[in-house]
Amino acid sequence: EVQLVESGGGLVQAGGSLNLSCAASGLFFDNYAIGWFRQAPGKEREGVSLIKNSDGTTFYANSVKGRFTVSSDSAERTVYLQIHSLKPEDTDVYYCAAGFPTIPLLQKKYGYWGQGTQVAVTS
Repeated sequence: EVQLVESGGGLVQAGGSLNLSCAASGLFFDNYAIGWFRQAPGKEREGVSLIKNSDGTTFYANSVKGRFTVSSDSAERTVYLQIHSLKPEDTDVYYCAAGFPTIPLLQKKYGYWGQGTQVAVTS
């Protein structure tokens, strides 16, 4: 059974930092790209970042570039998303997903999804 479990969300003040984790099991971790997505109530889910575990290449949405950093620990089968300089508009449920995207953050190419972790940023 494939499982992706996000953790590390919480309530933080604007300007602060969070470190999110995505722990994977039941899949050949090194074969996959792991994407991060986020969604606020009443809004569409949007792509945030991805990392290809095969070669370590990364991609960031323009909205988070320079503030978010994605990394991967193959031994732990865990992908991390470091978030700095948090803004109130970063308040979302953050999801990780595993797949083989043909273009970055194309959601239909991610076959496995976690349940999400809540990030809330106060001003």
